[in-house]
Amino acid sequence: MNNAQVAEVFENIADLLAMKGEQAFTVRAYQRVARTISHLPTELEQMLHEGKNLQDIEGIGAAISKKITELVQNDKMPFYEELKSEFPPGIIDIVRLSGVGPKTTARLWKGLGIETLDALEAAAKDGRVAAMPRMGVKAAEKILRGIEAARQTSDRMPISRAARAAERIAASLIDGCPGLRRIAIAGSLRRYEETIGNIDLVASTDDPSQLLDTFEQLPNVTERLERTDASAAVLLSEGIRADVRIAGKKTFGSAFQYYTGSKAHNEALIVWAGKRGIAVPAPDSTDGFADEESLYLALSLQFIPPELRVGDREIEAASKNEIPTLVEVADIKGDLHDHTHWSDGRDSMEDMVKTAKDRGLQYIAITDHSVGRGIANGLSIERLAQHGQQVREVEESVGGIRVLRGTEMDIRADGSLDYEDEVLEKLDWVIGSIHSAMDQDEAKMTERIIKAIHSPHVDVIGHLTTRLIGERAPIRADFEAIFRAAADTGTALEINASPERLDLKDTHIARARELGVPLVISTDSHTTESLDNTRFGVASARRGWCTAANILNTLPVDDFLAYLKLPKSQRIKAFRNYGR
Repeated sequence: MNNAQVAEVFENIADLLAMKGEQAFTVRAYQRVARTISHLPTELEQMLHEGKNLQDIEGIGAAISKKITELVQNDKMPFYEELKSEFPPGIIDIVRLSGVGPKTTARLWKGLGIETLDALEAAAKDGRVAAMPRMGVKAAEKILRGIEAARQTSDRMPISRAARAAERIAASLIDGCPGLRRIAIAGSLRRYEETIGNIDLVASTDDPSQLLDTFEQLPNVTERLERTDASAAVLLSEGIRADVRIAGKKTFGSAFQYYTGSKAHNEALIVWAGKRGIAVPAPDSTDGFADEESLYLALSLQFIPPELRVGDREIEAASKNEIPTLVEVADIKGDLHDHTHWSDGRDSMEDMVKTAKDRGLQYIAITDHSVGRGIANGLSIERLAQHGQQVREVEESVGGIRVLRGTEMDIRADGSLDYEDEVLEKLDWVIGSIHSAMDQDEAKMTERIIKAIHSPHVDVIGHLTTRLIGERAPIRADFEAIFRAAADTGTALEINASPERLDLKDTHIARARELGVPLVISTDSHTTESLDNTRFGVASARRGWCTAANILNTLPVDDFLAYLKLPKSQRIKAFRNYGR
């Protein structure tokens, strides 16, 4: 059982215990374990095989270590099996829906006898859900949207899980195949799509048979699907198909380009070439190109980064040499959305800051939740003051990195803020985020967010649409009006790099960029490992055609601090005038 599957079991345990009415601290403990496991850099199976003590992992004690070991070694955990037996088999599918959760699931089950998604959909459509106490028509509509979102992504994997699986495959093939010259991840994963249908790899090797044999014999392969002299396909225990295709050294670029896609991009490329009497080499052609740059050059096109290969306007732009130099991970100088164990993070403030410094960042904002997020151990005004004092102490003790006193503050249902102005003005960085009342109608939600945008102390709006990919549908709002309000007031918008969110999405990013809104790429980290997720946010920004000049936290620390000292009304002009 891989880490993602183990983490899912612990998430399920937390939800089932919550449905039983277990104490909140016990539920949170299992949630924290799930989060810890999902971010481990090494597979638990490998750690156990190497004799490592799981109790060395922060937050995992003897009892949890035993449960994990049972699960990894036997694919079963007696505690979980017994707990599941108290509920209908389909109940977990319901609790996973956006806006439902354990308490509502329990009410639906006990009140209406609903045990499956199909039964819930029928009850939401025929009025039974709306007729329940404390539910209503809006709740029923929200449930239907959640079911639709879940079904749309049921056959695809979130990019974070697919990326980890692909990287493990590549590492295993490098270790196990001495004749391997090159291996690269292609397909939708290389293009950084939000969800991934299957994993594609392209390889060059002196021993194709050995490579394909090793690929088929990987520990997490559950089924061999296809095999030729130059390719193989398998099904992984993660529940996703993986393909590896072998290309010659001199034609690697052609194969890499083709299998990166997208299909629409490749078709548009063929049309472009055909109009000019040029042929695009097939991926298995002997007259292909060693690298992608040469292929695009032969077609009289500027190199097109994989994130832009969607079959829209990228070929026309490349023909005019209008593809910009897109933002890169190395351009990011600071992370501006990070949680510690002061609220709902796993790690200490010192560990988060040290890790950020080790990543080469010049600044980091510690933005634990505001008081309104009681479920996330949000900070009272008194605790916020203590939190700020520790920020200064940690900054001094770690050294070499600027640590900003911040908050991720709730935007309440009426648009008011969780802290008063006299509290906010003492902070260096303020994120305003929606965490509740997500089912408001479009007009009310738009008004609510714009009201927060007009606060002189809200520096950025966090994860604007609130979506969780495949789990929670985005809010309904007039995003054009919100983007314009942000541009008018000098309020930044966050590109949340958490791969479960990727919020803003690429099309929103592109529009905000066009309007000149300052954009911030932040990881929303709750663990030290999550600070590595910057790449997902950068990829989203690249898909939105962003350069470093469009991203606020590409500013060096001194320029960024100078920017923060400006009144918000002056920030847009300053942002656009920075020479970078």
